[in-house]
Amino acid sequence: MPRDAREIIPQDLLTDAEFAKVRRERRAALLPLKRLRRIELGPICTVHFECYETMLFQIQEMLLIEKGGDEQVPDELAAYNPLIPNGSELVATIMFEIDDPVRRAATLARLGGVEDRFFLQVGDDRIRGVPEGDVERTREDGKASSVHFVRFPLEAQHLARFRDPATTILVGCDHEHYSHLAGISPATRAELSRDFA
Repeated sequence: MPRDAREIIPQDLLTDAEFAKVRRERRAALLPLKRLRRIELGPICTVHFECYETMLFQIQEMLLIEKGGDEQVPDELAAYNPLIPNGSELVATIMFEIDDPVRRAATLARLGGVEDRFFLQVGDDRIRGVPEGDVERTREDGKASSVHFVRFPLEAQHLARFRDPATTILVGCDHEHYSHLAGISPATRAELSRDFA
């Protein structure tokens, strides 16, 4: 499948039996890519920038694990295709990872609205992330979800500057209870630049 693919279609999918045979190899081949696309944002938050390959593997995993057959395929495509960048954006799954359930509940209770506080900094320009509107990520009681899906729409000048090694690129969160910045390494920048048309 070409790297610039923006949508997974049923013909891209292996049967469960075929996928089970190559699952381990595909996971191993995907690990270096996933490492490059993963950025730790502070002590408990990880930003995973998604692409065609990560979403294809995720759909195959869901189909294999849940055993829903052909009837499950449309739902998985509808859920994961929107997370494939369209050529002028980056798309991320952002996770708050706290093992202790008591600490996790207390932390997430303070992070209501965090889905609106993620951004990319491209040089001097701050690009605010746009949360996926599939479900509300902050409950009525103010507790945030531990998983967020966010897209960062970039204009033409941002795409050019993103590719320029002299431009500083950061990912950040400016929530009042979770304010952190992380630099994006040259290797990760090169990988993420492949998402652009």
